[in-house]
Amino acid sequence: MAALRKALRVIRDTGGATAIEYGLIAALVSIAFIIALMSLGTSVDDLFAYVAGILADVAASVSGS
Repeated sequence: MAALRKALRVIRDTGGATAIEYGLIAALVSIAFIIALMSLGTSVDDLFAYVAGILADVAASVSGS
């Protein structure tokens, strides 16, 4: 009988469910943040490549004159 009461108490306990929900929310926010950084990283890399190309062209035209 004591084991049955203990099992019912464990089943009724919802404290762990709240912690799991917060963990899932944190995981989803982390995934969204990583995806945003990955897409932004590509844009920043393209921007630096563009600026490096312009600076190389300017340096070539200055040294060629």
